[in-house]
Amino acid sequence: MTIKEAQEIVDQWINTTGVRYFNELTNMAMLTEEVGEVARLIARKYGEQSFKNDEEEIDLGNEFADVLFVLICLANQTGVDLTEALERNLQKKTKRDQRRHQNNPKLK
Repeated sequence: MTIKEAQEIVDQWINTTGVRYFNELTNMAMLTEEVGEVARLIARKYGEQSFKNDEEEIDLGNEFADVLFVLICLANQTGVDLTEALERNLQKKTKRDQRRHQNNPKLK
């Protein structure tokens, strides 16, 4: 699935199953919540925190998908073409960081 297709599929899902988009502020709060869930899981799976006794390991891919879903909702609501935005962003990073990372002794 392309990013454009994902934006179309989410829009169709929202307008049928979801009835309508939540407002942008609600979706921003939801995005923050979902990113927090990813952070919590990574802290337990890869960091020094442990899972609680009654807590089963959560699927990281599913948590990333929750973040992506809400991000796509916000992009759709605000008229952002994520394919175009990502292409521009990668061009910017490539131009800006062409030698920066290769010359960083911390990355050797």
